[in-house]
Amino acid sequence: MKKVVGYSNHWTVMPGDAIDVMVSTYGVEKYKADLVRIICGDDDPDRGIYREEVLEAPFNGEYHGRTQLIDSGSYGLITNANCLAHLDSFTIQVWVWPTTPEKGKQTLVQNFTFGQTIGFTMFLDQTGIPNISVSDSLGNDTQLNSGEHLISRRWYLISASYDSSTKTLTLHQSPLRSSLEFSKTVTVSKVINFNVTVGTSLMFAAASASSGNEGIRSTNHFNGKLDRPRLIGRALSEKESVIAAWDISPHDRLSDVVAAWDFSCDIGTNVLSDTGPNALHGHLVNLPSRGCKGFNWTGRSQSWVTTPDEYGAAHFHDDDLYDACWTPDFQYVVPADCPSGVYAARLTADGDEFYVTFFVRPPRGTTKAKAAFLASTVTYMAYSNYHWMLHERYAEVTESFWTTLDKGEVFLQEHSELGLSTYDTHSDGSGVRYASRLRPVLNMGPKTPLWSFNADTHILGWLEHQSIDYDVITDEDLHLEGVSLLDAYDVVITGAHPEYYTTPMFEGLRTYLSRKGRLIYLGGNGFIWRCALSKCLPGVVELRRSEDGIRYRDEEPGEYYLEFTGEYGGLWRRLGIAPQALVGVGTVAVGFDASGFYRRTTASHDARASFIFEGINADEVIGDFGILGDGASGSEIDAADRELGTPIHTLIVASSEGHSENTYLVPDETGFHHSAMDGAQNPKIKADMTFFETPGGGAVFSVGSIAWAASLPHANYKNNVALLSENVLRRFLDQTPFVIPD
Repeated sequence: MKKVVGYSNHWTVMPGDAIDVMVSTYGVEKYKADLVRIICGDDDPDRGIYREEVLEAPFNGEYHGRTQLIDSGSYGLITNANCLAHLDSFTIQVWVWPTTPEKGKQTLVQNFTFGQTIGFTMFLDQTGIPNISVSDSLGNDTQLNSGEHLISRRWYLISASYDSSTKTLTLHQSPLRSSLEFSKTVTVSKVINFNVTVGTSLMFAAASASSGNEGIRSTNHFNGKLDRPRLIGRALSEKESVIAAWDISPHDRLSDVVAAWDFSCDIGTNVLSDTGPNALHGHLVNLPSRGCKGFNWTGRSQSWVTTPDEYGAAHFHDDDLYDACWTPDFQYVVPADCPSGVYAARLTADGDEFYVTFFVRPPRGTTKAKAAFLASTVTYMAYSNYHWMLHERYAEVTESFWTTLDKGEVFLQEHSELGLSTYDTHSDGSGVRYASRLRPVLNMGPKTPLWSFNADTHILGWLEHQSIDYDVITDEDLHLEGVSLLDAYDVVITGAHPEYYTTPMFEGLRTYLSRKGRLIYLGGNGFIWRCALSKCLPGVVELRRSEDGIRYRDEEPGEYYLEFTGEYGGLWRRLGIAPQALVGVGTVAVGFDASGFYRRTTASHDARASFIFEGINADEVIGDFGILGDGASGSEIDAADRELGTPIHTLIVASSEGHSENTYLVPDETGFHHSAMDGAQNPKIKADMTFFETPGGGAVFSVGSIAWAASLPHANYKNNVALLSENVLRRFLDQTPFVIPD
């Protein structure tokens, strides 16, 4: 079992920057930390290609272990609302859309004061029946329930009031009526024998478990949407309560409104705004989803940007997580002379180890090499703590191999509080839209499965073996700095799977290529999904898989627009900007059981492409070997398509063959199910190796396959995949301009 894990506050640093490392241990008293440089993370003993270098660092040494907890689950929090302490009577109301109404006790709204058992709580009991509980400072308490179960994924107005003059407690439950199904309105009341004491803090979608040196901890999380929570300073009648709930600005009409919280304000942030007279603002914890359809959604617009009043809901989950909020164990200040590269704080404890991986780039505005490896950190985030294989019943059929669990995956099963990837579903069945790096990520290091980060280390190992100088830069750098990050480099090399791209990343790379830039795309399934990074919440990616593409879960209809940017999410292809228009190829097929190989085309003998095949015979099969599926063309493969934007002067210099019956077209390539013949029958299922020049003297070379990088180390890097890749890189480093043919 795992005994030590950790994470850092940054994935990308420069010389002079400080990086904090947070560590938690399990069942051990001590752990050891060492700085290492990662060269190749594939530790299969039969291949013998694993390489890391242990380096001197001030933090190297032994540390006392401790277990650090994570408070997962999203909620809203308002503190120090002292005006609430003066309330005698009140009405609390909220629109509720439950997704797991029978999962156990779930708090809708809790009023309390830290360290005291006073206030009120509106919640669902274990069977999905709304309740209101109230208490006073003397320890008196009582509870009232509606007696009517909520149905999943239906809107209800839940309203509770207390009238101090009559000591009457009332609970009202009203479904948003449908003309096609039965719905029942319920109002229940009881007289209690004490006066309710209102607290000075509020939580939405969770209850406070404790608050002290360890900070606020939460419990009884709600799964589902909440919309328009309001607090009124008197007991409203049933009719008044319904009218107020539909009113977008009840404080304009009712002088008794204490607070009117509006989740449609400040979308893309963690700010929880009160539009009422007392400005009882708060914040949201652990990234509940915003830009969500509210109870009043009409469908007249699909965008929260154009109709924000219809997107006033926030979707909370009991397994949301943004920041683990651990206390740092040690800090590392990157030395001024530290070479650019991939590094890690290697943590070891009683036979177990964990790598806290980070990337050192050159100081801003400088370079140390003419080539840059662009690490796909946004894609790494999207896959972080990937659970899909563990939860999807058809995973083995889809992937064509038995699911096996490594130590990290077993640990994720035991510690669900570490959060999910954008490939997973929440406990309520809704898709995960956000994935953060501010937590231990079990698949973001060497000696992990050969996908995403660790697959890219095959490229790093090849660069090192061939003694090619390179800098390491990252997606997050590109997102923040755009083309200015790339302009100083003669060549940019991608990883094996640069799948997720934000608009600034896409535009930065396209601008670089439209000047004099040269790009070597050594992967497949790249530049596919538009995603977003937050301007105010560092270290988190947002993805909404709208309409088309390989979707591991469906997106909620009407919620296709990204919260962080307001942009339409989904495939770049659906936006009219297919990957073919950027790098010549785009994804056409997927198959994980076996990989194919490449054969040269007639176009490969064009003088423009002669440098690519130096030392390679005309009839030589390319890449009929490799770590992923025994071939260089596999896993996910890309092909050229002029209709989708492949430049007209592009040379398709090789195409793949030998794909299996378990390789199929991706959904966006399939008009009808019966047209999706497999890789052994369908000639469209192939990877294209392409080359084209750009107007500024640059060029783009693409291999169109995730498996390509895993063929580089074959036979100690003495193979035609490694040779061809080096031919391209050496020519791209040559200052001689490329020229577009007439």
